[in-house]
Amino acid sequence: MLFGLDGVEIGLIIVFFCLFGGILSGFPVAFAIGGAGVISFGIIAALDSAGLLIHQAIDTSSQAYHDLVNSGIRPDTISIFRYPDLPRAAEHVFAGGWQTAMDRNIAFIVNRMNERVLAGQSIETLLAVLMFVLMGITLERSKIANDLLTTMARVFGPLPGGLAVSIVVVGAFLAASTGIVGATVVTMGLLALPTMLRNNYSPELATGVIAASGTLGQIIPPSIVIVLLGTLAGDLYSTAQETRAIEAGCTDALTYLGEPAVVSVGTLFQAALLPGIMLAVLYALYAFGYALLNPEKAPAVEMAGKSGEVVTRSEGFTWLLGAPIALIVGTILLANVGIVGSQDLTVSGFSESSKSASLRTNVSEDCKTSMIALHGQAAWDAAVAEQEAIDQAGGVQEAHKLNEEEIAAALEAKIAAAAPIGTGVATLFVLLGLTLVVGRGVAPSQDPRPLMIGGIGLALLLLVDILLIAPTTSSGVTVLLLAIPTALALYGCKAAAARCATNDLIRVVFPPLVLIIAVLGSILGGVTNPTPAAALGAGGAIMLAAYRRLKDEGRSGAIIIWSTFAIIICLLIGVNFDLRINQSNVSVESWIAFVFAYATYVYALFGLLFGCWVLFAGGVLSPIVRETAKVTSMVFTILIGSQLLNLVVISFGGEHYIQDFLKSFDNEFKVFLIVMLVLFILGFVLDFLEIIYIVIPIVGPVIYGGSFDPKWVTIMVAVNLQTSFLTPPFGFALFYLRGVAPKEVTTGHIYRGIIPFVIIQVVGIGILWMFPAIVTIVPALIPN
Repeated sequence: MLFGLDGVEIGLIIVFFCLFGGILSGFPVAFAIGGAGVISFGIIAALDSAGLLIHQAIDTSSQAYHDLVNSGIRPDTISIFRYPDLPRAAEHVFAGGWQTAMDRNIAFIVNRMNERVLAGQSIETLLAVLMFVLMGITLERSKIANDLLTTMARVFGPLPGGLAVSIVVVGAFLAASTGIVGATVVTMGLLALPTMLRNNYSPELATGVIAASGTLGQIIPPSIVIVLLGTLAGDLYSTAQETRAIEAGCTDALTYLGEPAVVSVGTLFQAALLPGIMLAVLYALYAFGYALLNPEKAPAVEMAGKSGEVVTRSEGFTWLLGAPIALIVGTILLANVGIVGSQDLTVSGFSESSKSASLRTNVSEDCKTSMIALHGQAAWDAAVAEQEAIDQAGGVQEAHKLNEEEIAAALEAKIAAAAPIGTGVATLFVLLGLTLVVGRGVAPSQDPRPLMIGGIGLALLLLVDILLIAPTTSSGVTVLLLAIPTALALYGCKAAAARCATNDLIRVVFPPLVLIIAVLGSILGGVTNPTPAAALGAGGAIMLAAYRRLKDEGRSGAIIIWSTFAIIICLLIGVNFDLRINQSNVSVESWIAFVFAYATYVYALFGLLFGCWVLFAGGVLSPIVRETAKVTSMVFTILIGSQLLNLVVISFGGEHYIQDFLKSFDNEFKVFLIVMLVLFILGFVLDFLEIIYIVIPIVGPVIYGGSFDPKWVTIMVAVNLQTSFLTPPFGFALFYLRGVAPKEVTTGHIYRGIIPFVIIQVVGIGILWMFPAIVTIVPALIPN
């Protein structure tokens, strides 16, 4: 063996040096990865042909091997790491010769390009990357970040360490609206760092909080890291659990686990929400605590330029805190007691099939033993009892087509169970009510009569829904009955919105906040998947940026505002009316609703195109499109190049060799800890794209093939990568900040300032390790 190393080990070393040599060469990373794959394959093939690369594999024809298999050890668990004393057989690293391996790699790379880049199932999810990048770059170029920083500084500045806390808040806000780490760090470094230094903030605290807050885009949804990790995690988890089930003696993962082995990007967004908020809170607490201990290094700063009325403490507590909480909590309580709820009378033409047992019990003895070991004897006994009860009742009842009497009975049951107040009316009541009370809170001295009229309209809205609208009332009649109360409520809300516009915090924060809620709410609530939500976010960001541009030029933004209302009206019509006009019998109200919906859709599209024209005429759209195309092209090119590099590693047995090494550890936690440590170190020198597409496919079958929750595994990996992006001396976020920092801020300042935040990150990982429920509780509460 060359240098006393196994041939596969030498092959891995060659790939490693070719990869890092390509990255350090100055060539674009996207091309360096693919080139490293080609060059390393050529070197390994040449050494293999010269007989210099010899792999010491286990001799499967030896008696010792057969004795081990006959003792009950599965052949797939036997490796040179677990049983180093077994006889070995020398063989080439390319089993069929390098020519065969090359043919196979070329075929695989073409197939994988088709599956993952051109026309595969994951292409729809990957399109979300393009939309989120477009959304983030548009918001970043529209000066919204500048407004947020200025406004938050005014809010938190008077507190000790207030500017640092405001950076954390804005960092979390930008993370939820852009998901791009580099853009966030650079933007806040340019805008906030000079302000903090002028106000005598410690350079260490200033640079540390900016770099750390900028990396929140790695974890807070809609994170591009989560999107890309999710496309891989779903496939890796499904395949790994199928393999695990077969090794356990079961037919498939559904039988063995008792649930489908599925994880989606939307579920991962839900899982990432609390960890991201937790890290932001830890950052803010550190900044506040640092200011209390070192007031001269993080002084309170009174920022000028506040607008709006002075609100007393009692007024602020009543209208800005107490009344909104009462509205929301009261509605939730009414929903829990059945007063607010669904009034949907849709009846399926088929009955529901009866429930099956919680676990499949008609399995082999080996599978039964494995399932008991996984779920526990109590769960297995409960499933057996459930199956016996089902068998005695005649077995699982399949769904069947309902006759007219059964449909009528089901309809009557739904009418009887319908809530007095519909969910849609309750939602409208809460949204309009919040507008009224906040409008009262920001301007308590102004004439309350318009707001009182709006409140009367809301009260009438509920009374009309309770007294005059039944579940059987048609949508058209419902709209007519609610028209006058809604008009009164909107009259009050118009006055409230005008008052809110005088408040800097609401005026600056509200528009991007609505966009974030629309995008994340549709994903986290399970309404849609990330791709349509990302398209909504991209369109909303364009219209938001166009409105900002029009205001800067002193022009009216009425078209953008009315286009936004058109989108809302279109959605409301689509939810409340049946717009399927291609049926045989279409009512007049459905035709009217369709015409209105189509008109609002056309106007909304016009507003979007008008927004694009405003940005194009202002010289903003072209840079946005170019930057989006550059970032997206880099992502997809890295995807292709990393597939090539992975295939090279697979072709000479490197992937199998690494997986055998990891599987040789009997402790699942130890394996995951090793993987996390390796990812942490690689994060110093590799971007998250290279790690996701090169490293995760190799280690994924091991870390996703155990008993750990795949959501927890994925979020732990994402937080780990975020930590490595901060750690000196190679953290990427530090280089981003160094590039825009003033001359008086040294690299030493940045390194010293980031160390406490790296410690916070490690503490955060430890908290997630000790309390996995932080990751899993939101997906468990929200239906998918």
